[in-house]
Amino acid sequence: MLDMIERQARLTVNQWKIIVAAILGDMLDFFDFYLIGYVLAFIVVPWQLTFGQSAMVLLSAGLGAVPGAFFWGWMADKVGRRRVFILTALNFSIPTGLMALTPDAGGWIYLTICRFMVGFGVSGLFAVDLPLVQEFVPTHKRGWVGGLVTSCLPLGNIGGAIFGAFLAPVFGWRGLFAVGLLPALLTLLIRAWVPESPRWLIRKGRIAEARKSVAWALMIDPKDVALPDRIEEVPHTPWIEIFKYPRSMIVSTLTSLSQTSGIGILMWATTLLVLILKISPAEAAQMMIWVGLTGFAGRLVCSYANDAIGRRPAGFIVGMGGALFMALAGFYYNAFIGTVSVFWLFLMVQRFFGDGAYAVIGPYSAEIWPAGLRTSGMGFGYGLGNLGKVIGPLGLALICGQSNFVSPKASLDFIVPALLFLAFWSALAGVAFLFGIETKGRSIEEIDSQLTAGAAPKPRLAKARAAAE
Repeated sequence: MLDMIERQARLTVNQWKIIVAAILGDMLDFFDFYLIGYVLAFIVVPWQLTFGQSAMVLLSAGLGAVPGAFFWGWMADKVGRRRVFILTALNFSIPTGLMALTPDAGGWIYLTICRFMVGFGVSGLFAVDLPLVQEFVPTHKRGWVGGLVTSCLPLGNIGGAIFGAFLAPVFGWRGLFAVGLLPALLTLLIRAWVPESPRWLIRKGRIAEARKSVAWALMIDPKDVALPDRIEEVPHTPWIEIFKYPRSMIVSTLTSLSQTSGIGILMWATTLLVLILKISPAEAAQMMIWVGLTGFAGRLVCSYANDAIGRRPAGFIVGMGGALFMALAGFYYNAFIGTVSVFWLFLMVQRFFGDGAYAVIGPYSAEIWPAGLRTSGMGFGYGLGNLGKVIGPLGLALICGQSNFVSPKASLDFIVPALLFLAFWSALAGVAFLFGIETKGRSIEEIDSQLTAGAAPKPRLAKARAAAE
């Protein structure tokens, strides 16, 4: 049945429905995730929030993302991709909507709890929607499609900025949170468009349902999908089995920790442009639009590179390229070509590589785990990678010798060591790709065979165990 998908030359309309559902899911979860940044500007003064209180509100989602990726990744392997896709959409949208009911007295505590739950759901959705999409498309399109899904993530943040600029002044910050309930409607789209993964169904022995799922994806009659002559029993794979794949654990975690670099530079970039160019924040924000566009272009190019040159070379190139131009931006921050800032030019090139890295890391993180642990393993690596959301601000604050661990104030005195710190995490992710396996042009089943064979006991060890028993 799966060979029928592998032989496809072009994707069907139904397969594109699954891809669009995943793209919308990622856009909307990032919309909800970053909404607090625009709301906090409205409440920090009236509520007289201290630095510590603001820090708890901002960091709580990042902290919730770690266990959220673990839990929902495990659940997607246990109860199915489609069901968890729906539950994670509700997980982050409902707490966002509930923040519209935030009380004025002790409101920061209420926001902190809700934001923890938002982060818990957001990371869970990312850990399940990529594997789900990949399990519905042929091998030769898997890297490109996975990269395309991640390419649209920044559009969710842009949506939050638009709503923050035009909706909040009219309806207030509570109205902004109420809009955050909209992603809950995504569950209706998932129920209408997205069937369960045929590969997950086959592992669970539900062959008749897998047949219908394949037929739906290919838009053919289920009777035209031949059932297998025999069905091999697939044993249940407990979550703890991920520790039998240390190579996958290390590679997925180190590549995901590149978030430290990306979040760090985006947190500082606007302020650095103000300090270096002596311009207003509004002018710096306009320059950041071009930085965002080059980052989006980088994601699209790297989506293509996944299948064109392979995940490992693409990941190494974007990791080292991001590190190189991060360092160059620090060393030449005060140089100009005519009236054009070299820092700004290097910053755009850096984001081309830095944002492009996400289009490689996301799909690859789901591919380097065996079939029974695909979402559990991706949740493990992505969950630990979310610590970058904490490591970045903490590291920058320590380098600058400040007590502001959430959003340290940028200073030109510390720009070189700070950007070298961020460059390190990008380079680390690039080097980590060299230690992974290449997944280009290989079906999920072929990758599964290699991984499980590598995790099997060696012949001598197996004989020794047998003798002992």
